[in-house]
Amino acid sequence: MRNTEGPLSGRRREAARNDVEILDAAREVFLADPNAPVAAVATRAGVGISALYRRYASKEDLVRELSRDGLVRYSGELERALADDGDPWTVYADCLTRILDGGSQALAQRLAGTFTPTADLTELAKRAGALASAVHDRAQRDQALRADVSSGDIVLLLETLSSMTLPGDDGGRALRHRYLALLLEALRAPGAGPLPGPAADPAELAARWSRN
Repeated sequence: MRNTEGPLSGRRREAARNDVEILDAAREVFLADPNAPVAAVATRAGVGISALYRRYASKEDLVRELSRDGLVRYSGELERALADDGDPWTVYADCLTRILDGGSQALAQRLAGTFTPTADLTELAKRAGALASAVHDRAQRDQALRADVSSGDIVLLLETLSSMTLPGDDGGRALRHRYLALLLEALRAPGAGPLPGPAADPAELAARWSRN
């Protein structure tokens, strides 16, 4: 009998490698432009369009999986912060830095409304929101984060920073870190003065997940 384990394992390894490359490429492409075509993802990933469609039958399937992956990554960073008993400000600032570098939270929000979420995605989004609120509330309770900033404000500020991309080896990472450092100076308690206007409305943020 012919042994088929080797070839099958090889195909599975190639499929798994392609899947990682496709998701990594899609993260970069859709973070820059959520309306980009699937062909741009295939080109960035270095795979044929047929290989991409074998894994994801449509763009909606791809962005749904990418959003799920982003929410899982985002929640993981928030859990890591909640488990850290170090200096409250350092824990909070490091958490925001990791989230910014990963692009997970911003990508999930940028894709919101471009596809129909499944029940499990909705639950993941709710869990991520609860974790983000817990991290935010703890930083304010420890008097590390200024009291007049909402968790919704942080979501939008991180999205703004994540949208900054430049040509070059680091794609703007150094500048994003620079402006995050400036932002953190403004966020650290007690703050230089009161902020104008109302905080970001959580209901308005949640409404972005409705299909446009």
